[in-house]
Order: sequence, then structure tokens, then C-alpha cells
Amino acid sequence: MATSLAEWTEQLRTEQRLLVKADRDIEEGSQRIRDQEDRVRELTAEGHDTRQAERLVDLLKETLVEWERHRVLIEQRVTYLRRQVEAG
Repeated sequence: MATSLAEWTEQLRTEQRLLVKADRDIEEGSQRIRDQEDRVRELTAEGHDTRQAERLVDLLKETLVEWERHRVLIEQRVTYLRRQVEAG
């Protein structure tokens, strides 16, 4: 069964909303990393063991990389759907 223009358009709207959310999540994730790096510096300055705090920074960075990869996939899907809508 062929996909209708209305279905392509709805899929495009959905993916565009997901792209906006991904951008927001990435920005918030970046802020979390900056905040945690600030905490590590504070702990270091106070002479505390920072191994766990540093590990959290690493995990946050790994998560951010995955979010950015996911965002690329959403962006690719948006591009594909735009083409379908324009051709429709």
C-alpha cells in the first residue's frame, strides 16, 4: 500500500518535533557536563577524591555522543520525508 501525502506530512511533523527535542536534550546534556566539570574542579580544589565525579563526566560525554548520533539519524529522516512531501 502506498503512503499518502497526508501520512508523509504527518511523519515529517513528528520527526521535526523529535529533532527539536533532540536539540534541546543535547544542549541540556552539554550543560550537565559543564556543571559536572565545575563540580570536579571544586572538589579538586578542596582536596577531595574526584574519581567518581570524573567517571560521571566521562559517562555524560559518552551519552552526549550517542544523542548526537541519534540526532543525525533524525535529521536524515527529516530530509527524506521532506523529499517525499515535495514529490507528493
